[in-house]
Amino acid sequence: MRGRAADTADTAGRPVAPAPLARPTGARDGVPAPDGRRRLFLVRGAALAALVSTFAYLTWRVADTLPEGPALWIGVPFLVLELYGGVALVLFVMTTWNVAPATVPPSRPDGERPTVTVLIATYNEHLDVLLPTVAACLALEGEHETWVLDDGDRLEVQEMVTALGARYISRPEHDHAKAGNLNHALGLVRTDLVAVFDADHVPDGEFLTRTLPYFADPRLALVQTPQHFYNTSSFEHLRPGADLHEESLFYRVIQAGKHNAGAAFWCGTNAVLRVEALRDIGGVATESLTEDFHTTMKLHRAGWRSAYHNEVLARGLAAGGPAAFYAQRRRWGRGAMQVLRHDNPLTSSGLTLGQRLGYIYSLSAWFDSWRTLGLALVPVAVLLTGLFPVEARPVQFAVMAGSAFVLQQLALTLLSRGFAPARFALLFEVIRLPSNLAATLSLVRRGTGRFAVTAKGRTGDARVRAHVPGLLVALALLLGGTVVYALLSLVGWTPTAYPLRGMMLVPLVWIALTLAFVVAGIRRIRDPRFSTERRDGHRFPAVLLATVTGAPARVVDVSLGGAQVVVQGVGTPVGDDVLLAVTVPDRSEPVVFRATVRSRQGGLHRLQFIGRQWIALAALSATAFGAGAARWAAVREQAAFQPREDVVRITTPLPVPPPAAPDRLRVEQPALARR
Repeated sequence: MRGRAADTADTAGRPVAPAPLARPTGARDGVPAPDGRRRLFLVRGAALAALVSTFAYLTWRVADTLPEGPALWIGVPFLVLELYGGVALVLFVMTTWNVAPATVPPSRPDGERPTVTVLIATYNEHLDVLLPTVAACLALEGEHETWVLDDGDRLEVQEMVTALGARYISRPEHDHAKAGNLNHALGLVRTDLVAVFDADHVPDGEFLTRTLPYFADPRLALVQTPQHFYNTSSFEHLRPGADLHEESLFYRVIQAGKHNAGAAFWCGTNAVLRVEALRDIGGVATESLTEDFHTTMKLHRAGWRSAYHNEVLARGLAAGGPAAFYAQRRRWGRGAMQVLRHDNPLTSSGLTLGQRLGYIYSLSAWFDSWRTLGLALVPVAVLLTGLFPVEARPVQFAVMAGSAFVLQQLALTLLSRGFAPARFALLFEVIRLPSNLAATLSLVRRGTGRFAVTAKGRTGDARVRAHVPGLLVALALLLGGTVVYALLSLVGWTPTAYPLRGMMLVPLVWIALTLAFVVAGIRRIRDPRFSTERRDGHRFPAVLLATVTGAPARVVDVSLGGAQVVVQGVGTPVGDDVLLAVTVPDRSEPVVFRATVRSRQGGLHRLQFIGRQWIALAALSATAFGAGAARWAAVREQAAFQPREDVVRITTPLPVPPPAAPDRLRVEQPALARR
């Protein structure tokens, strides 16, 4: 777990106070240690055993078990689904066979460092989302420029960006969405590299120093890092506060395996790209909605290389609710189908075998939902008709199918390296059905489709639970009705007869398990935690000392719009304006805000910040998100920045209140998915 420092204790059982402001970190954030010899032997042994047992099972199925007569129309589709699963297993084993972390090349002997421009692509994200990213990018270690590429042409964004010291870029025509936005910037960039971030992804201060050494290779075009998320109460996370999320397997295992096959690809954000390479292929690809994936394929075809640095160096916002999740997955899926239609890796020239297989695996994964749906429907057909799709003795079938299934599950568990718990993975396999099926159907349609930006932030004032896709409702009703029908058939109350009554327990149990996951998926979608009104937030363990117009206080809750503060003494009446001076780590002076007291209960004051105090907010957010207020302040001093009138500077020391018990600092973050 991350962000639980306030709950720790020493060996005597006494609570241990956290650091004044601790950025959430976890064991899963750093570069994973390579598999040890014993573990590697176990993982690969299980994978080989699964492959052998699956091959034996499928060979037996093809040669000896196809039924005759009417049952053939169920038996053939079932066999096709199993064969597809066997191919998917082979591709997964090949991808995850070697996930050893990349070796960072040594620095260049001449000490020359490539020049970098940091690009932040934005369209309609709220300023509360964008500001921490801009502040953190300005505070990155090493010389660089920071540009904000605003496709929304918003004056308030220009004001904020200019005040913070970054460069604001807009364009006269807004074609090709994010790809067009980046291509416009590439026409202006004069540096060797560009680091690309989405508006919500806040980089750590060492992002550039960790990724730039890879570019000692003159043919390296791309370094990608994982996507990780602050809002651990999002729809995608295993449970509130958990580190694992729906994309953990991809970012911490699959991409690492792709790196070792030379097939790691750009994921849109948290990446550094070589400008020369992008210009060599004509810029960022605009033919599909997944410009990142398609661009990488073009780079690989042109002979450029990519690398994956498997260390969390930036954190963003996961899809907060099911609506954002489905919109995101439909867009990614449609983009994948566009790539498959226009630039099929099976026929594209210039790719190595490892790259070709890597792209085939990534694109074919979108069709897994058809297999999931098929495996849910075949048992329904069996129980409604009484026809069994396998012609074999029950004991023989149980041994062959059971051994293959158990070994497959063992191999998948070990190959996932702990980043995909089985029940969680199966749950999202069901939840993804509506978006993935709709996306794959777009393969037969023409056009690129509309680039729909995933909602970032508050999506409504009324608490409205998410709409459950009709497919899941229909599937639940069908499965539940089939269970009832099968039970009635077993007692002879329906026209359907089961010649092999014992064998019918297999599809009945399978349907019951599938129904349990479908119901669990529906419940998750309808969970009030993911209603559209709710804003996901992340709380940092903190001891934030402060003063309110000179009175000692401590901050117990803060967002980019205001704070809750416990004030010692008489306090301040509601409606009065105050000066809130917050002491943050690594900063010699407090961060000061002008605020209005909106309400109070005893010593607890609820403050709302007045105006747009960009500099103070940037200093606070830089500290909260890990970039460091002192580093950001140094950047401002180097730029000889003159503060705006609405920024209050401390000219005399404020009294420091005595230490208080630990409280939690909350930085409200609306939920997002990758743009």
